[in-house]
Parts: sequence; C-alpha cells; structure tokens
Amino acid sequence: MTDTLTKTAAANAPINDTRKAELLSKQVKHIDIKSFDARPIVDAMADMSFTSRDLGRATKIYNDMLADKDCTVCLVIAGSTSAGGCMDLYAELVRNNMVDVIVATGATIVDMDFFEGLGHKHYQALEIPDDDTLRSLYIDRIYDTYIDEEQLQDCDFTINKIAESLEPKPYSSRAFIREMGKYLVEHGKKDNSLVKLAYEHDVPIFCPAFVDSSAGFGLVKHQVDAAKEGRPYMVLDAIADFRELTEIKIQAGTTGLLMIGGGVPKNFIQDTVVCAEILGHEDVEVHKYAVQITVADVRDGACSSSTLQEAASWGKVNTGIEQMVFAEAGSVMPLLASDAYHRGHWKDRAKRGWAKLFA
Repeated sequence: MTDTLTKTAAANAPINDTRKAELLSKQVKHIDIKSFDARPIVDAMADMSFTSRDLGRATKIYNDMLADKDCTVCLVIAGSTSAGGCMDLYAELVRNNMVDVIVATGATIVDMDFFEGLGHKHYQALEIPDDDTLRSLYIDRIYDTYIDEEQLQDCDFTINKIAESLEPKPYSSRAFIREMGKYLVEHGKKDNSLVKLAYEHDVPIFCPAFVDSSAGFGLVKHQVDAAKEGRPYMVLDAIADFRELTEIKIQAGTTGLLMIGGGVPKNFIQDTVVCAEILGHEDVEVHKYAVQITVADVRDGACSSSTLQEAASWGKVNTGIEQMVFAEAGSVMPLLASDAYHRGHWKDRAKRGWAKLFA
C-alpha cells in the first residue's frame, strides 16, 4: 500500500522541468543514406559468411526489385527503427521512387513519423533512470529512446482535429493517412516526412492496426465527443484496407516485399495473394521477391519469425528469390538502402502512383 501511495504521489507531483530538459537534451539524428556509399562494404560482406552474406544477398534482391520494370515494391515496417534513426531513410525511399506501397504499424506512421512531421523530436537516452521517474516527468521510453509525452499528446489532438474536419463516413487507413499527409503539407514542420512525401508522390500507406497507436486516442475522442453531441462521426473501415491493398496486388502483377520486422503488416501484405484468389483471380502471382530483416526467434511460432520459405506453403511468396536477414534492422537497413540508392536502378523506374487508383 505504501509503495502504491508513493507512486501515486510521484505521478501527481509537479514536473521537474530542469531534470526533464537534461534527459531530453540529445536528439536522435536520422541517418542520411545519400551521404555515404555503402556499395563497397556490401559487396565485401557478400563474400563473407553468416549474416554478412545474407545481407549481401538481400541487398541484391532489393536491387533486382528496383531493376525489374514490372515490379511494384512494397515497404513493410514494424518495430521502432523510425524512432531509432531510420526515419529519413524511409522518407528517401519514397522521395526517390524506390518504394510504391507502404504497409506499417500505426506507431511507425503516427507516433514516430507524423509526430516528427509536427515538429517534435525523439531523444537518445543518455542514461536509463527508474521508469517511475520517467513517468513523473512525462517521458515515454522506447528501449534507449525517449519521447516527450506532452508532445505526443499534441499528436493525439492533431489526429482528433483531422478527424473532426472530415465528412462523417467510413475511411480506410490509407484514406485517413492521406488526409494526415495533406495536413502536413499545409501545417507540417519537416520536409522529410514519410507521411507527407507519400501524399505528394501518391504512395499509399496502409496501417492494418491503425488505432493501436497514438492515433487511437484522438479517434476515440472524436467518436465519443460526436456521440455525446448526437452527431455522426467518421470511422475506420478495416475491410476496406484489405480490399484496397488486394486491388493493388491484382493490378500490379509482379510485386516485391522489403520487410522490416514482422507482425501484422507482414501478414497483411502477404495475404493479398490469397485474398485475390478468393476474389476469383486465380492467375494472380505470388510475391516474386521478398526480403525480411528481423531479430525474431524462429522457435517462438509467431508470424514475425516465420520464414519466407514457410510463407510459400501458403501460396504467398516465391521460394526462389527470398532472403531472411536475422539482424537488428537499424544496423543493416542503412547499408542496404545506401547501396540501392547509389546503384541507381530507381532512376529508370516508372512511377506507379497507386494512390490514384482510389481517387
């Protein structure tokens, strides 16, 4: 009981602004894949063994996706690499026509990218104090990265503001995220935002578990406030997400997957092949190319760790051109992306503009 009372008192105490400023003093700097040429090191690693060789082959497969003029490239993101320093990396992939479709967690899109698009920052943890202390200072922790909870609440309220501005009807996550991109074009503080650039380049973003993020708080408030006032409200249509992404797969034909992490986004994009078949498109291609970077343990039976070879048994992925890379993505994605940027296959790619399919 005493411990509970102590924690309650600490949570209700005034925030120590000086201490908070000390902990939020070193911003995370997002890596610039254009500033260095990773081709020599990736080439050298391809002649090594273990994870180095896997990364070399995975990078080659991604370059093959970009060189294949018929291939639609799908970027799939789960985990916290955006907060950890890869945010500008993903933005550059969109800016330079190196991805055509994005499937991600809500945290990646809202809590990390949209959050910084509003002008907020992520911070390196110079020390890991007691998490109850962090709570008393309104600092949220992602491993060794900090977020100011008060700034995150600004993100929540902005999502609510966007929802309030929309016609009260069903929206896929893609349609709502497009409105977020439009908002950043008009009010954003950061040019290199994935959400903003995707809007500008007609790259659709899907978040199959969108409300499992900071967006959820803003959308719940929108719904509750509207219900109290007896007015209609917008809702998210998860079925539309699946239908729209499957329609892209049907129209695209040849597809390649660049997957960071796993979880729901991984399964969602892979399932489009099966869904297309259910809809009567029995000639739909499995995903021709696939790369997954993950640290998930294959022994735990989860989707995140299931191999791409296993996905072939479900009729989702081609077994001939796939590569698993068991590594922390923040340490290898800069090499893969820099290599692909400097090889330049993206320069000859036609823009897909799949978002226009739903205009």
